[in-house]
Amino acid sequence: MEVQVSKSKFKAQALKIMRDVEESGDQVIITDHGKPTLVIRKYDASDKSPMELLQGSVINYESPTAPVAEDDWELA
Repeated sequence: MEVQVSKSKFKAQALKIMRDVEESGDQVIITDHGKPTLVIRKYDASDKSPMELLQGSVINYESPTAPVAEDDWELA
């Protein structure tokens, strides 16, 4: 469930909001004059390094320094 809270409300209830995020795992969006500016979410500690997470994600690596045009991208 996505919850939006104004900065002023977050300031007044920060500890309660953070506890709720810890317990539920739901993220909270902090707004400034109705515009989303920040996201508070539960920390997800991954055992894998960034390199392990990216392993196998490169499909084609023929000319890494060649210019890339907009039409060269494949949509998944």
